[in-house]
Amino acid sequence: MLTGPILSGFWTFLYRLSPFTYLVNGMLSVAVGNVRVTCASNEYLHFNAPSNATCAEYMGVYIEAAGGYLEDTSARDECSFCPISDTNKYLAGVGANYDDRWQNFGIIWAYIAFNILGALGVYWLARVPKNKKVGKAKEKEA
Repeated sequence: MLTGPILSGFWTFLYRLSPFTYLVNGMLSVAVGNVRVTCASNEYLHFNAPSNATCAEYMGVYIEAAGGYLEDTSARDECSFCPISDTNKYLAGVGANYDDRWQNFGIIWAYIAFNILGALGVYWLARVPKNKKVGKAKEKEA
């Protein structure tokens, strides 16, 4: 989520207040979440492992921390590394989480209900006659 040191307190408040935050997070997490990524041949990062080490030995700790996968774990000369192995790592980077999909859905419906009630309230305040004299004048005429 875009909060903390990236945004000041005011902008963090507006980020959380905006319904588009929950709409985009919900749609993105449902559309992209829980998918295994397979890199194309031009998307791999190529580098050489240190001597006397396989690619898996050299990159093991990094892959556990940051994700990704190796094309051939037993290679000793040239390593081919794909920096992302599943889409949940990407979603975590942009502040979306697949597990929050129903929460986001509920928040969107809360915004919709609030706006409907607000529109009806403003209509009632602005358009419904509240002058008691108008009602008494009609009673005298009858």
